[in-house]
Amino acid sequence: MDQNIQKVKLVLEDGSIFEGNAFGAIKPASGEVVFNTGMIGYPESLTDPSYCGQILIFTYPLIGNYGVPGKQRKSNLLKYFESEKIQVKGLVIADYSQEYAHWNAKKSLTEWLKENHIPGIYGIDTRKLTKKIREKGTMLGKIIYGRDEFKFEDLSQKNLVKEVSIKKPVIYKKGKKRIIIIDCGVKNSIITAFLKRNISIIRVPWNYNFLKEEAEGILISNGPGDPKKCNETIHYVKKALSKNIPILGICLGSQILGLAAGADSYKLKYGHRGQNQPCMEVGTNRCYITSQNHGYAINTETLPQDWREWFCNNNDRTNEGILHISKPFFGAQFHPEASPGPDDTEFIFDMFLRAIK
Repeated sequence: MDQNIQKVKLVLEDGSIFEGNAFGAIKPASGEVVFNTGMIGYPESLTDPSYCGQILIFTYPLIGNYGVPGKQRKSNLLKYFESEKIQVKGLVIADYSQEYAHWNAKKSLTEWLKENHIPGIYGIDTRKLTKKIREKGTMLGKIIYGRDEFKFEDLSQKNLVKEVSIKKPVIYKKGKKRIIIIDCGVKNSIITAFLKRNISIIRVPWNYNFLKEEAEGILISNGPGDPKKCNETIHYVKKALSKNIPILGICLGSQILGLAAGADSYKLKYGHRGQNQPCMEVGTNRCYITSQNHGYAINTETLPQDWREWFCNNNDRTNEGILHISKPFFGAQFHPEASPGPDDTEFIFDMFLRAIK
């Protein structure tokens, strides 16, 4: 074994300790420990703003073998990445590939982590760790080196959306029709999905009064944390519902839409994170394989009378989408744009756009 490899520990709030080898940046970190069951897509997942404040476990056994793409831009958005930086607090994997090979790779995963000051651990039993989280539920954890003088950071009271949202509006010009994207931590791929459909976009901060803007539709984006922390977003969305403007909520946006409609949300035991979540369209025999990243859900029993469940998770029957029975209001808990994952449900974007006059 290489004597230069530094040992590092992941300590969970229940006292469990997992020791492994350090890669990436050498620095302590604290956050909510969650797992992702996807087999591919670590550049997209690590830059997804929905992972803000979290230490991410990849359950796939080998990570890093195809490196990391270089920075390229299209429509002023980074290609191959979902935001401008790595959003996770730390990365935990079973085995790290020291060598990488891919036509588009420009650097190794460990180099990229160092550039973004993100610590990583490899060489631990991620199967055992994931089983613990499935049994006990999501919990806080910290990455430490040597003496344990680092504290757990409780994120339950923080508005993480405020940390990842833009500070002032940005306009992306493409076509004649225009939509508002409420940026709660929007992925670049969502913006790209509408630009390629020849739609103009005004992207606004999470707490922005978008009602004063002219647009044919409103999209509430994905994002991190508890949707109930987004009081200002809920306030403006509630007002927008009375105007009958087509509204689409994605992931956290679907939860915000539900809360604005009068429903309630709750925290899942360990969430859904991966690219293989089966979702049934309620009232049909259609099952879609979806890309997901969320830790909260809408309680369908609290939906108002004029709303109904649109999709449900075929594994645990939790809500995966809501729909108004007569007005153009839609919410999808999964990610139609995928990135990474299957694009089976991208038709939802087209359905939303057909509702736009």
